[in-house]
Amino acid sequence: MAQQFNKSNKSFNRDPRRFQPEEPFKINERIRVPEVRLVGEGIEPGIYEISKALAMAAAQGLDLVEIAPTATPPVCKITDYSKFKYEQKKKQKEIKAKAAKVVVKEVRFSPNTDDHDFDFKLKHAVNFLKEGAKVKVFVQFKGREIVFKDIGYKLIERFLKGLEEVGKPDQEPRLEGKRLSVMVAPKPAKTAAK
Repeated sequence: MAQQFNKSNKSFNRDPRRFQPEEPFKINERIRVPEVRLVGEGIEPGIYEISKALAMAAAQGLDLVEIAPTATPPVCKITDYSKFKYEQKKKQKEIKAKAAKVVVKEVRFSPNTDDHDFDFKLKHAVNFLKEGAKVKVFVQFKGREIVFKDIGYKLIERFLKGLEEVGKPDQEPRLEGKRLSVMVAPKPAKTAAK
């Protein structure tokens, strides 16, 4: 006889605190040190006992936020915690937006690439480097073509010569399995002399 599954009989032990993300900063009573260095608007900066610092924050209707826990004594600020968190997130977004994203473009050859294809791919690689992207150049050997790896080295050497003005290789060409590759980084733009 098949046993029936009844959802109402099954109880779930869900603790709502388990799913809440941990706060990145200690605030108010969570700060457990005897004294703190206090900073903030409208207060005299200095070292205070934790009880006095908490009383000063409460008097202003604000929170005591630990902003530098590794300092001796820890640095705390009297501020509105939700506003403080918002400003921190905003700063992180700005830092992330300013971080340069490195784009890598690939240019692939075979050992028997003809001159027209070579020139076409060289022109594209020059444009990629001028736009600030890195270019990964590789020669793919298929089957027994690996016997002609010296042709691959000559092809890459010729390609790097064509890119001399706009880019420079990060390292010497390397043979990995049946692929000979090299990464080319754009040269920094020269500033015009005044």
